[in-house]
Amino acid sequence: MSRTALITGGAGFIGSFVADRMAAAGWAVRILDALDPQVHPQGPPPYLPPDADFVHGDVRDRSTVGRALDGVDVVVHAAAAVGVAQSLYRVEHYVDVNVRGTATLLDCLAARKPRLEKLVVFTSMTQYGEGVYRRPSDGALRRIAIRSRADIERHGWEPVCPETGERLVPAPTPEDAALQAVNVYALTKRYQEELALALGAVYGIPVVCLRCFNVYGPRQSLSNPYTGVLAIFLARLLAGAPPVVYEDGRQTRDFVSVHDVAEAVLAALATSRADGTVVNIGSGVPRTIGDLAHALAALVGRPDIAPQITGQFRVGDIRHCTADVSRARDLLGWRPRVAWEEGVAELLAWCRQAASADRFGQAQQELAARGLVTERLGT
Repeated sequence: MSRTALITGGAGFIGSFVADRMAAAGWAVRILDALDPQVHPQGPPPYLPPDADFVHGDVRDRSTVGRALDGVDVVVHAAAAVGVAQSLYRVEHYVDVNVRGTATLLDCLAARKPRLEKLVVFTSMTQYGEGVYRRPSDGALRRIAIRSRADIERHGWEPVCPETGERLVPAPTPEDAALQAVNVYALTKRYQEELALALGAVYGIPVVCLRCFNVYGPRQSLSNPYTGVLAIFLARLLAGAPPVVYEDGRQTRDFVSVHDVAEAVLAALATSRADGTVVNIGSGVPRTIGDLAHALAALVGRPDIAPQITGQFRVGDIRHCTADVSRARDLLGWRPRVAWEEGVAELLAWCRQAASADRFGQAQQELAARGLVTERLGT
């Protein structure tokens, strides 16, 4: 008899690939999703596994969650409101969906018998804030606070050591690095982790938190201006508009394919070695945002569209953070396998045939109206 998995947020970008991968591995899949119009403006997506049991409902609704849990062996919790910038002006919504939704799920799991075999929770690298840095003069590892406008006006875009004033060099960030982010989205993901790990220990539920870096791939909403940066850039390029790049374009991010993320779930379910822990899921490779914008323009056949480097600072943005993925390798036997070129080509093919609407300008206006993005800074 096949085992059953409940995937909350299973119609979403990451959740749907987890559903596909688990169905292919022989699991019976049940999906619970509220179909948020910002993510699913056309209703249920056509790519859901045909044999999946779909429950249209909200993870904050106790009776719905209780019904969805009936007969399941494991839960993959992917339901969340996503996006750092938007979380700063939709505070109640983000806390309600991410924290209360997780609390509701945990309440239902605590009352449920028999005990769940495993709970896998997707959380976020945004909790780190700035990643780990190395001081060039002596090699010491340093952490710094989130940059302010005053920091940038004084020191430029790159972080500096508060003791010596020297420019710091990015280093891989391990799971035991202090969580320093103060934006609303990052805080809600931190609370998700702490609630899941704490209640899992109390009630004997094995919990693994996958702390994802910048996940990319097909099925990202091209009409949601708070989705991943690669999808945002491609949506603008396909509309003939330049990608908008904040700061000087030299900030870096760690991108990991959604296929590799789905494989990490299967790896977490297959072993107990990571139970009760947090595991980074990233590529371990930093990529420069400005360079990405140029490369994507060439890839879509529009090398004439240069990125718009704004010189603006978006409040709460970090400069560098790259994953140390050694724990994923050691505990899960996992490593990223999708080549960057292959993954980006797949994303572009999806973008060319998917419905899209460039709403970046609207999002920019919302941020500016709330003072969350500066004018151009002279750095």
